[in-house]
Amino acid sequence: MAAAEDSAHRIAALDAYAAAASTCTRCRLAAGRTQVVFGVGNPDADLMFVGEAPGFHEDKQGFPFVGQAGKLLDQLLERIGLARAEVYIANVIKCRPPGNRDPQPDEIEACEGHLFRQIELIEPKVVATLGNFATKLLSGKPYGITRVHGKPQETRVAGRAVVLYPIYHPAAALYTPAMLRTLEEDFARLPALLAREEPAPAPVIPLFAAPQARAVPTPAQEQLGLF
Repeated sequence: MAAAEDSAHRIAALDAYAAAASTCTRCRLAAGRTQVVFGVGNPDADLMFVGEAPGFHEDKQGFPFVGQAGKLLDQLLERIGLARAEVYIANVIKCRPPGNRDPQPDEIEACEGHLFRQIELIEPKVVATLGNFATKLLSGKPYGITRVHGKPQETRVAGRAVVLYPIYHPAAALYTPAMLRTLEEDFARLPALLAREEPAPAPVIPLFAAPQARAVPTPAQEQLGLF
């Protein structure tokens, strides 16, 4: 019962935040968008994917990863026994940059609060970052995806302990077909990451009272003790 109530509260909170974010004007991208692309999927998901920004089709339909990269993402999920409805998918940037250009630093800074709030509400165990921008933002490190892909990192995001798992963006395999094998190998490690047990809390070490110092007998007491 408690779990159902918690889920209902999470869904309501996420829906309310999505409605508030739909009118966001924090950066210049608001002027050129068709609509805010907030996120889609299971609000109770243990696995959350974070991409870069909406493209043309996402901007028109209002959902992330609906183009060719999204179809490949669905196929990669299917190969590890998951469906899109079982995970949650979002982007660092919620509005399409013009011409699908890279997000600018001030745009990321303006929009990152939306992503952090999503992570805070969904509480995923594993956050899979797709590509450079999501990986650098959530890891807080400058390392590119080529160096860190497929290497899980335990970190804190939005005040929550998560396993951060960098993966190449599916679009990489569309431009470089040889990259598909690497994507498949990285995705194949996800079930084991999701199956990890939560770390056990540190054992409580009882505090004992300090032993009292023994009284040193006087010479008279020592002599009496001999008789």
